[in-house]
Amino acid sequence: MDLKALYYFVTVAEELNISKAARKLNLSQPPLSLQIKNLEEELNTRLFIRGRRQLEITESGRLLYRRAKEILNLAEKAESEVMSMNDGMTGTISLGLVEGLAPDIAGSWFYGFSRIYPRVRFRILDGNSDDLLEKLRSGIISLAVITAPYDQSLLNAFPVGRDNMAAMMSREHPLAMVQGDTVTVSQLVGQPLIVPSRRATIDSISKWFREVKSEPNIICEMDSYLDAAALAGRGMGISIFPETAYVENSSIISKKIEGSGRELNYLFVWLKGHPLPSIEENFIDYVKEQTSL
Repeated sequence: MDLKALYYFVTVAEELNISKAARKLNLSQPPLSLQIKNLEEELNTRLFIRGRRQLEITESGRLLYRRAKEILNLAEKAESEVMSMNDGMTGTISLGLVEGLAPDIAGSWFYGFSRIYPRVRFRILDGNSDDLLEKLRSGIISLAVITAPYDQSLLNAFPVGRDNMAAMMSREHPLAMVQGDTVTVSQLVGQPLIVPSRRATIDSISKWFREVKSEPNIICEMDSYLDAAALAGRGMGISIFPETAYVENSSIISKKIEGSGRELNYLFVWLKGHPLPSIEENFIDYVKEQTSL
């Protein structure tokens, strides 16, 4: 099961058609079919079910697809790191970013670092904090910007930004009619809430409500800020997300949530005990310098 075989398999899994995959790979169909057959025999499992028009991937195939993508990403990352060591400051920095303020914060880093090291490229992956932590553990990325809290025994970290938590609601919602650009947790009691899916964030929101002797009425958990705003605009509920998640929209308004502990802290993190290539060490030093200015 070499890298080429995995690459062929991933292409077939994405196309779900041997002919289309063969054209994409600049191969003829028979050798590609043979590669997939050999892989199935090697793993002693069926990876695809042959249909009349297209293939259907099996459960084993879906598992292999996820792992193959990780392996191919790691191989690309390893190649980049070795090239960086042997050819000066070149290569690709793989960085994970949570939604909200993180992309805006990181944008200035990318611009400034590229001016100093023009041969460096960036590969950005997004997701919630838990997703990015899993990608750090598996080696798909080496660096990330996540939101607090974090495991101090697992990660090196330093703060890079702060955001306020806000309530996004339809302009037709009664709370939207109340004067002022803030709301209290007490005003949110009983309201259907759409919240980030990260467990630590849900725990924090629950703590706010316990302070007013209540519990949050959470009807939906999701990762996408834009989707959460869209649901709020449709009147499904009030979305509780970072203030910077709000995008100017004629159907919703955003109000900051009053009280202490309603902030969201952004952290630049990487794994403890895992040596990094010089390119990423330099990037960490650059970000620290920019953050302290």
